[in-house]
Amino acid sequence: MRYSLSSRFRGTIVGAFLGESLASINEEESVNWGKIALLGAESLIGRSQLNLDDWIQRQQTEFPDLDTRDGVSLKAIIATLPVTLFYFDNTVKLRENLSQAIAIWDGDLVVRDGTLAVGYAIAQCLTQKLDTKTLIPQTIDFIGETPTSLPQVLLKVNNLLLQGAGLETVQRSLSREEKLSKAVAMAFYCFLSTLEDFRLSILRATDNSNALPATGAITGALSGAYNSLTSIPVSWQMKLSPANSATSRLSNRKQMIELADGLVAVWSGAYDLAPYTEYLHQEGCAMSDKQGTLCVSVAPRVIRLR
Repeated sequence: MRYSLSSRFRGTIVGAFLGESLASINEEESVNWGKIALLGAESLIGRSQLNLDDWIQRQQTEFPDLDTRDGVSLKAIIATLPVTLFYFDNTVKLRENLSQAIAIWDGDLVVRDGTLAVGYAIAQCLTQKLDTKTLIPQTIDFIGETPTSLPQVLLKVNNLLLQGAGLETVQRSLSREEKLSKAVAMAFYCFLSTLEDFRLSILRATDNSNALPATGAITGALSGAYNSLTSIPVSWQMKLSPANSATSRLSNRKQMIELADGLVAVWSGAYDLAPYTEYLHQEGCAMSDKQGTLCVSVAPRVIRLR
């Protein structure tokens, strides 16, 4: 295995946060949606499955005045990342649970299709089945029949990738596309065109005055899942430390990593989750600083209950 599953989980979450923060104009709004994602991770760890009522209750407790129906767009994809990580190894359950989760915030079909596309691509990274030549066609098949333009836009990006088109050429080709579809498609291009380089992928996704924060977040999640946490520059990761972040409760690097490890533990079938259930009752803290690193072992191809 090129990278451990734990490092890939960590890379997905940290990568998404960094990608969005580098492109986000409204930092507070970005933080809120990132926190909602981590609350979802807490819920999955505590319940060992997707429980929408529990997730919504945590969200309302943490953000009683947050209107998630206003201007949601593709930010909701960030919130569903823990669901993708938890069900990555079963495409049927992945599709089912992502569809349920995204419906909490947005009924827009483009957002749903974008969530499915990103979820499938991350799953391919985590299962080490990603093939750059077939990923987009397979992703379109996973989305299925839909009235949205996203499959056609993704197919256009796939053709441009096969032609070796540069960033400016792709930007011009997508300039007239619907905004949300364009954001997802650009993220796929930035990721696949610089597959092995997290830093370059993020810079290409965010170094544009018209770039959407969602494009940076999606690119970060995809590249983080493929290249793992070890590929993310340490100087960038430090931007998420409490001393350098506007938030110190749910969105700093240490807590992201601990939640990612907790997801791996529950997914793998670990039964001693005491270190990961105790913190859920501690107000204002996603993970207790007193807890050590959890080591998880699981037999190859073991059947795990869901």
